[in-house]
Amino acid sequence: MPAGSARAARRPATPRTPKKNAARPPRVSPARRLCTQARRAWDRPLTAYYLILGSSLLITVLGLVMVYSASMITALQNGLPSSYYFRKQFLAATIGGIMMCAAMRMPVKLHRALAYPLLAVSVFLMVLVQVPGIGVSIGGNQNWISLGGPFMLQPSEFGKLALVLWGADLMARKHDKRLLTQWKHMLVPLVPVAFLLLGLIMLGGDMGTAILLTAILFGLLWLAGAPTRLFAGVLSVAGTIGFFLIRTSPNRMARMSCLGSTDAGPDDICWQGLHGIYALASGGFFGSGLGASVEKWGQLPEAHTDFIFAITGEELGLAGTLSVLALYAALGYAGIRVAGRTEDPFVRYAAGGVTTWITAQAVVNLGAVLGLLPIAGVPLPLFSYGGSALLPTMFAVGLLIAFARDEPAARAALAMRQPRMRWNTMRRRASARTSGER
Repeated sequence: MPAGSARAARRPATPRTPKKNAARPPRVSPARRLCTQARRAWDRPLTAYYLILGSSLLITVLGLVMVYSASMITALQNGLPSSYYFRKQFLAATIGGIMMCAAMRMPVKLHRALAYPLLAVSVFLMVLVQVPGIGVSIGGNQNWISLGGPFMLQPSEFGKLALVLWGADLMARKHDKRLLTQWKHMLVPLVPVAFLLLGLIMLGGDMGTAILLTAILFGLLWLAGAPTRLFAGVLSVAGTIGFFLIRTSPNRMARMSCLGSTDAGPDDICWQGLHGIYALASGGFFGSGLGASVEKWGQLPEAHTDFIFAITGEELGLAGTLSVLALYAALGYAGIRVAGRTEDPFVRYAAGGVTTWITAQAVVNLGAVLGLLPIAGVPLPLFSYGGSALLPTMFAVGLLIAFARDEPAARAALAMRQPRMRWNTMRRRASARTSGER
């Protein structure tokens, strides 16, 4: 063997240093990792279910707290106990919770079966409102029926729910028969029945509820795939009627003139909107504290109903108002997700109609309080005082929860969790029994 080869054989082998970027995974920024985790959480089967249930319950509970805070002074000024309006709202929330739980457990077939009876009862009650001696006028609008004592019923609130269920059932039947490609089947009888409800509501002078009913109608037509020309035609007709109704009413013209106003105006016609802005502006970031509002001491009319968001901004500040907006955004997103992921046409139309109803009502109320829209006398859904508005809205939220639970992936996830919950319950009972024997 040559000497060079022997020296090479005796020389210890030097380990090879790995390259710097050979086997290292690429670095992921914390922001990108957080976005990935959030996207996975949004895509889980039960995300919509938990969002609808959690946001609606939080809005209702926070609304009860703010109703009590905003209505104390009004109740005392009327010679009533300070918790008078809160107790009525709590009773309505309890009944609404029962209705929501019932709607959660109802099958889709039963929801569809309720559509026509609910529409007939709503039309009958709205006709009764216009009968002298039965209908009651409050705030210049005759849209109420007295149930005896302090309890009142506003049938137009149930008309929204009736239009959603009946319209969804009607469009689903026509969808199954492939009739929605023809414009006459898309409009008839949906638009005439909606105009009938609008006419009965406008007889009482309630422009705000009429706007919401129109929004529900447009939402159903949009979900049905109405062409742009047809959609624009219905919108132009509704806009013309709305312009005529506003132009011929001095009260509505006065509300339009208060947009962006910084002065109360003649006869204090802009008093309510101006003091709503004052309440929001004086809240700061964290507010003056729960119960410490100044505007509710007679300065701001309807502090616990239409302008409860202004009191929320004054007492809880920007943090409180943004929290309320986030809850409504979560509820609206979950409703859109339920409507977009289902294959059942009735569920799609009903979920889209309910989501349109709640979000449009929230936008109209918040826009009026912020001075961006005219004051329409529309309560903040699930938040403002008013049992007639709370009951159908909670039932509609129960519909969304039922639809979210009925998704195939959600049903499978819930079925997997039930045996695990039973096993954990059995283990806890066994451990409690063993500790008791010891």
